[in-house]
Amino acid sequence: MKRRRFITGISVIAGSRAFAGFSSFSNKQKNNMGNIKLPGIQLITVEERMQRIEKAQRLMAVQKIGALILDAGTSMEYFSGMRWGQSERPMVVIIPVKGELVYVCPAFEEDRLRENITVGNKVYIWEEDENPYKKMTEALTDAGIRSGDIAIEERVRFFIVDGIKKASGKFNFKSGDPVSAACRLIKSPAEIALMQAANDATALAITEAIKGMQEGMFTADVGAIIAKQHRALGAMHDFALVLFGTSSALPHGSSKPQVLKKGDIVLMDCGCRVGGYSADITRTIVFGAEPTKRQLEIWNLEQQSQAAGFVAAKNGATCESVDAAARKVIVDAGFGPGYKLPGLPHRTGHGIGMDGHEWGNMVKGNKQILQPGMCFSIEPTIAIPGEFGVRLEDCVYMTDSGPKWFSKTAKSMQLPFG
Repeated sequence: MKRRRFITGISVIAGSRAFAGFSSFSNKQKNNMGNIKLPGIQLITVEERMQRIEKAQRLMAVQKIGALILDAGTSMEYFSGMRWGQSERPMVVIIPVKGELVYVCPAFEEDRLRENITVGNKVYIWEEDENPYKKMTEALTDAGIRSGDIAIEERVRFFIVDGIKKASGKFNFKSGDPVSAACRLIKSPAEIALMQAANDATALAITEAIKGMQEGMFTADVGAIIAKQHRALGAMHDFALVLFGTSSALPHGSSKPQVLKKGDIVLMDCGCRVGGYSADITRTIVFGAEPTKRQLEIWNLEQQSQAAGFVAAKNGATCESVDAAARKVIVDAGFGPGYKLPGLPHRTGHGIGMDGHEWGNMVKGNKQILQPGMCFSIEPTIAIPGEFGVRLEDCVYMTDSGPKWFSKTAKSMQLPFG
């Protein structure tokens, strides 16, 4: 999900969203929104989180699931508003099919936990010499759940599931995706508004980076401009993958030093977070010179491919149809086929929301039906090894009337945002 975080070298400037075991954040601390200067920003309310829990409980009731267990991570934050760092001492949230959610945490952390609670009130604590999984089983039993199916959210670590299994021996464990992913896949107007603010901030940051580029810069210098602009707007800088010249043909970058010179292709893949929600935008330009015929030809082809993906993104269509439409433009021009290079080596897009990569990938084989509230990227890279690569990436949100762009699409190399 955090693909760019694993890239090393000076090609990447990344903002940290990793939390040590003693870190904790909540809505009370503005959810990493900072002093965002973009207008009309509202954080997710407690009322909306309660609605999310109610939806999860309805889904559990239909599927005859007794409870959903959440480890520290995005889904815990999504439902409870609680941010908590993972450590060897488990802190979990349990959403029972009926009743309020429950927290199970180390006893010495109880006061800090309660400082950050905005949803629910029940807390079960365990001392250092106690078995935390017996406490989790106790919480389930007190909620009236003594056997049957328990849903495990995808980020829950194995040792927690194994511990509950050994402590109880009465439950069947199954994937929580039909509950947690089903809730998170469809964004509310409030979520879309936060994503819009994040996209607005990232578009401004990329624009400033283009203005500030100078010959002789390293990729890290350009990334620093983007990070600085994100922070100046009050957004949380997430990442800035910046590539020059032949390295732009490597979709996730290179560790080799790159120095900017006139005529270079510059690819900038960037994002930030506002109120806990993500943006992801890529622009490709030519620095300091008129583009060559070859550069312009490939850039125009990339633009046509992205546009074809957008046209295919209709309510009721499949995710894979977006990939097929965008890829066809590139293959018909003589590239590929499939994932072969030169051509488009990866899926056309990914879901996005609180995490930069979520469910709803635009990829062959994904029969997921597009529906209002889904959010995803359309980014059909054209990679030509030894020459350069071009990627135009913008994210869309599905409405009742079809897809809407979060950011203005590029009209030309000179007009990266329309």
